[in-house]
Order: sequence, then structure tokens, then C-alpha cells
Amino acid sequence: MEEAVRELLEGQRLGVLATSLEGHPYTTLVAFAASDDLRHLVFATTRATRKFANLEADPRVSLLVDSRTGSAADFREAAAVTALGTAVEASAPEREALLPLYLARHPYLREFVASPSCTLLRVAVRRYCLVRRFQEVEELCLEP
Repeated sequence: MEEAVRELLEGQRLGVLATSLEGHPYTTLVAFAASDDLRHLVFATTRATRKFANLEADPRVSLLVDSRTGSAADFREAAAVTALGTAVEASAPEREALLPLYLARHPYLREFVASPSCTLLRVAVRRYCLVRRFQEVEELCLEP
């Protein structure tokens, strides 16, 4: 299962981030990168966004990454993984360590992440839920 999760995360550059807005799910697209051990996901945003305000109020998140192509074959072949975890703003030393990982995956966002209003967020993943063929569900727990 770990290999299937890794393939999905490596195969897509965007995911759907779910935060909480006044008790309701709030979703946005984010460009993300995953650590080699799959324990952390990283994304960038400006501090003026609704997603950042949502995360300050409630750091619990989920991130959905899937393999849809928009074809009928998706009903048999598509897979999706949901990462469940907690997002925190990277400290200065963490940012230095995470930035190369993020920019290796998204070099076209170099100017964006260099902006003083931009921050990197690190999601500590507790669990991945993998769904294949719309009915096969597996879980990969990462917490001790």
C-alpha cells in the first residue's frame, strides 16, 4: 500500500486541501510536495488567504490526491489517497530544510515562495486512506 500512496503523490502536483471554515469543510487546490518517508506534506500559501486563517483557527487538515483522467475508465481504474494530519507554519530553520523539497517539485513557484507574504506549511500526516476501484479501502497509519 505504501508504494501505491507514493505513486499517487508523485504522479500529481496538485491536491485538494480541506480545512475548516466556521465548522464547515473548505477546500482549495494546493501545489504540494511529500517527504521521502511520507510523514510530511508541504505546501505554500500567503498569510492573507482564507486557508491560512482557517489553519490558524484549526490546524487539522485532509489532502486528497487522485489519479482521475476525466474518462469513463476512471470508474474502474482511478485511485485516490486522503492524507489526514495537522498543518503548522514552518519555522525559519524548517523552511530552509523544506524549501528545496518544495522547489524541486515546483520550480515555477520560486518567485511566489520568495515573497515576504508567503509561508510554507508542513502537514504532519497521521494516516493515509487509499481508495481504489471506488470500493477497495486501505489505511496506512503513521503515528506510533
